[in-house]
Amino acid sequence: MKYTVVGKNVEVTEAMKSVIQEKLKVLEKFFLVGEDVECRVLVRTYKVGQKIEVTIPTKVATLRAEVMDENIYNGVDAAVEKLAAQLRKAKAKMNRKNKEHLGTVLALDEIQEEKKDEKEILVKTKVIEVELMDLDQAITNMTMLGHDFYIYKDSENENIAVVYNRKNGGYGLIEVE
Repeated sequence: MKYTVVGKNVEVTEAMKSVIQEKLKVLEKFFLVGEDVECRVLVRTYKVGQKIEVTIPTKVATLRAEVMDENIYNGVDAAVEKLAAQLRKAKAKMNRKNKEHLGTVLALDEIQEEKKDEKEILVKTKVIEVELMDLDQAITNMTMLGHDFYIYKDSENENIAVVYNRKNGGYGLIEVE
């Protein structure tokens, strides 16, 4: 696995990179990774602490974790634990469903809104490619990413659909005709 460690508002030293890489290598035992898999780590410094974002796009799914902590190394440990939990959950679900692959997942960045002069404005736009899959795969991908919704192309009718978590539990489905 290739590692890319980038700092924002903080200089990432070689020592920090090597420690972060060593901590993330624990994840390699959970799944087969090739030389082409790239683990991206973004470290941001704020007044109240550091935010560590780890993204690992694989053939099976895109794993992603964000952790806010006062200490960078503690934050990396927490991110590794979140990613390991995602992998364990996916493996258990795959065993229950007896499926070999979950399909390719595109990481969806959440659209962030910023208040400015008491007026909300759109601050980010993201274009995605939707994958052809069934509802179970879409729910699995949404859960693994930790998102509240997931956009996909339904394999039954080839329409665009959105699956989402309902506030009172369960899932909702919006289909486009």
